[in-house]
Amino acid sequence: MKIGIILGTRPEIIKMAGIITLCENEGLDYFVLHTGQHYSYNMDRAIYQDLKLPDPRYNLKIGSSTHAQNTAAILEKAESVLQKEMPDIVLVEGDTNTVLAGALAASKLKIKVGHVEAGLRSDDPNMPEEMNRILTDHISHLLFCPTALARERLIKEKVDPGRIYLTGNTIVDAVNRNIGFALKKSRILQRLKLGKKKYFLITAHRQENVDNKKTLSSILASLETLYNRYNWPVIYPVHPRTDKMIRKFKIRIPSAIKVIDPVNYFDFLNLEASAGAILTDSGGIQEEACILKVPCITLRENTERPETLKEGSNILAGTDPERILRSVEVMLGRKANWDNPFGDGKTGENILKIIQDQFISS
Repeated sequence: MKIGIILGTRPEIIKMAGIITLCENEGLDYFVLHTGQHYSYNMDRAIYQDLKLPDPRYNLKIGSSTHAQNTAAILEKAESVLQKEMPDIVLVEGDTNTVLAGALAASKLKIKVGHVEAGLRSDDPNMPEEMNRILTDHISHLLFCPTALARERLIKEKVDPGRIYLTGNTIVDAVNRNIGFALKKSRILQRLKLGKKKYFLITAHRQENVDNKKTLSSILASLETLYNRYNWPVIYPVHPRTDKMIRKFKIRIPSAIKVIDPVNYFDFLNLEASAGAILTDSGGIQEEACILKVPCITLRENTERPETLKEGSNILAGTDPERILRSVEVMLGRKANWDNPFGDGKTGENILKIIQDQFISS
């Protein structure tokens, strides 16, 4: 049995790291194809070094472009690699253009597809990621769901229940494996002169938030209001996409916001775990905040992680400054005693066992 792992962004590397390490340690026949959808050092190469992962066998170096150009380029180049390698199954994780293009390339070559983190839905058709999720799920042979709610969504969409497996989410594996080391070794709090639980951590990079000047300006204004209200430092590691749009729109960043370059994985994990609250538009960070028991305020009107809302670790705030402020007040008033709905940290093991059982039985 040969396994192909296709990934292309920082979150995908982090979430697939456990599976890659297991394949390596168990001596399985596998390869990693990195599309290069994320291509800066801190968003990509540093993650491999931090997590001690072997270099991918292939790197397509796609880079950034429009959704159509990005997807088409990955599809074309991934097909050539898959024709050469012809794995028995291709694993993809999440909802990026890499995921959809990789799954499509495999499916057209009649290679089975396993979708890690299947069944997530935001119910927002305007999100490019939503279409990627739906299409990938419906061409996948094996669907690995992080929660029972995700499994229910797939069944409602008439996906064959025999192809759906409740495995947990690999993000729990990653956090459990790395949080101790991050808290012990990272010196990011000292470098930034931050007190534990006395600062806000911000991430915002999604197209609907940063490609609109009014929306991006509104988010930045809300951060200045937060600083004025709580007198806590506001730490904002700026994603390359966001930095590009700030420059394009010539937006003035309020002096209250401490803008920093993207940091390495262990520094960011430490920043998350030690924050008083996290404001984000990232799905993965909603999960990590829940696992780390840090209040999360989501700068969106919807989420594909509704479990976090149910557990009380997260609240939807949109991008209106007043609503964001009220949401922060609500979350800071909650006790962080919610449960983690994303599994026990053995998701990678569960997925590989399912794959091996499938191919042994067939």
